[in-house]
Amino acid sequence: MKSSHVKNFFDEVKNIANNIDKKDIENLAKEIRVIQKNKGRIFFLGIGGSASNSSHAVNDFRKLCNIESYAPTDNVSELTARINDEGWDTSLSNWLKVSKLNKSDAIFILSVGGGNIKKKVSVNLINAIKYAKKRKSKIFGIVGKKDGYTRINANVSILIPNVNDKLITPHTEAFQAVVWHCLVSHPLLQVHKTKW
Repeated sequence: MKSSHVKNFFDEVKNIANNIDKKDIENLAKEIRVIQKNKGRIFFLGIGGSASNSSHAVNDFRKLCNIESYAPTDNVSELTARINDEGWDTSLSNWLKVSKLNKSDAIFILSVGGGNIKKKVSVNLINAIKYAKKRKSKIFGIVGKKDGYTRINANVSILIPNVNDKLITPHTEAFQAVVWHCLVSHPLLQVHKTKW
C-alpha cells in the first residue's frame, strides 16, 4: 500500500487538474483585471500553510502584475499584537480597517475549509469577509470545501475538486499555488516577464 501512495497521489493531481473549473479561473482573471485597472489592492488572507502561500502570492502579483498586494500574516509583530490584545477572531478584519479597505480593493482568501461558523473554524477569515462586504470590496478565494463560508460568500472562488477525503489539505494547498501561478502568467494580468 505504501509503495502505491506516490502513484495514487499523482493520479489524483492529474484528476484535479482535469476537473477544476477553468471558467471560474478565467472569470477570476477578469475580476482581478478590474482591480488592476482601477489601481486597487489585493489583500491575501490565509492561515497555516495558506499563510505561506499568501506571502508567495503577494510577491507574484506585485512583481509580475503590478498589483499592490499585501498579506497581513507577513507582519508578525502586528498580527501577534492584535491576537494578544484583541483576539484571534478580529485579527484580520482589524488589520484591514487600518489599511482602509475600500470598493476598489479585494480580499483573496486562500484556505482549505474557507471558514465555518458552526464549527468556529477560521473565524478571523469569516470576519474579514463580513468586513469586506461592508466596504463593498471584492471577495475572491481558492478553497477545498464547497460548503465553507468563503465558497458561499465570495464573488468568485475556485473550488479544488475533492478526489480523496484524506488528502483535501495537501491537494488544496498545492493547487492554490497552481491556480495563482496560472493567474499571474495570464496574458490579461501579466505585465512583467519572469526571470526564467
